[in-house]
Amino acid sequence: MERGGQVYFVHNRVESIYSMGDLLRRLVPQAKIAVGHGQMSEDELEKVMVDFMAHKYDVLLATTIIENGLDISNANTIIVNRADRYGLSQLYQLRGRVGRSDRRAYAYLLIPPEDNLSPVAKKRLAAIREFSDLGSGFRVAALDLEIRGAGNLLGGEQSGQIEAVGFDMYMKLLEQTIKELKGEEIEDEVRANVNLRVDLRIDETYIPDMNQRLTVYRRMAGVRSEDELRRVIDESRDRYGPPPASIENLAEYAYIRLLADRIGIETIDREGHLVVLKFRPEAKLDPAWLFTIVQRRKDVQLTPPATLKLDMRIAESGRGLTGPAKSPQRSWWTARATAGEVTAGFTKDQILRPAKEDPRAEGGVFNRVSGLLRDLLKY
Repeated sequence: MERGGQVYFVHNRVESIYSMGDLLRRLVPQAKIAVGHGQMSEDELEKVMVDFMAHKYDVLLATTIIENGLDISNANTIIVNRADRYGLSQLYQLRGRVGRSDRRAYAYLLIPPEDNLSPVAKKRLAAIREFSDLGSGFRVAALDLEIRGAGNLLGGEQSGQIEAVGFDMYMKLLEQTIKELKGEEIEDEVRANVNLRVDLRIDETYIPDMNQRLTVYRRMAGVRSEDELRRVIDESRDRYGPPPASIENLAEYAYIRLLADRIGIETIDREGHLVVLKFRPEAKLDPAWLFTIVQRRKDVQLTPPATLKLDMRIAESGRGLTGPAKSPQRSWWTARATAGEVTAGFTKDQILRPAKEDPRAEGGVFNRVSGLLRDLLKY
């Protein structure tokens, strides 16, 4: 009001809207307040709106009837009472009633203490606070669909056990149906579950932004061909620079998962020195070739009905793992006494800590598992 503007106050309860008007008059006695709601007669409501546009009132106390079609440039502030009771798209529409000229506008959402809000209401309010840039409407609509689900088209009323379908799942089902109608081959959605007890976290120094790191994780996890995997790696190199070991580990993991999917493996799980591979019933593998691999490789054991075990302690030839001999373990105090100078990593825990595993090194878990999978695919 001090800036010469006008105010919308949204209170979406007709039975108590006049009581709210009395409260506002006590709080701001100098404000001229008009009331408008959908139960008023057409002439009454028209007169209120015309007078408000003529600046005969400072505040329009109304229900959500104002959410569409109003373009009053002089209104530069909106206050929404109990904003936790509104949908995301509705809040977005209400917020758009102000700021429709070159005058700075403000939108205030009044809510109870956050501890009393439902999880869905918290998501809506967080989204309306975050998506405030120009052109955010599509992002708001997509998030609103994800929060509420796709409705009865795929909802619980028609699909039994399905209570809600998120936006991503809805789009996936839609793409699958389009491929079926075009006669295209549909990729198997069941993918191998690979857990080799290797740290796959991307270095924050390489990709500082968390959302961008999540995008790389998602793209690596979703690749379905080696060409697609190479494109993701090339794009990361082009955007962020030469990939560090963490990116190479993530790419090798994605490659192993590709090979496992091609064979028809259900799970690859590391249990100590053993890597256990379990095949799906429909695995695309010749049993005769599988027996040939087991006979040829002494580090592999077949356990009926469909489990293959890779012993990391044994080389393919059957001998113990070869390689450079490990230097004898010195005591931590000897290491400190013979050190020429005090450097980082000088504490007892740091000296005795085992060397970090390199899964891509010769004899490493990635190297051994991918080699076995390639052997299985050679028949």
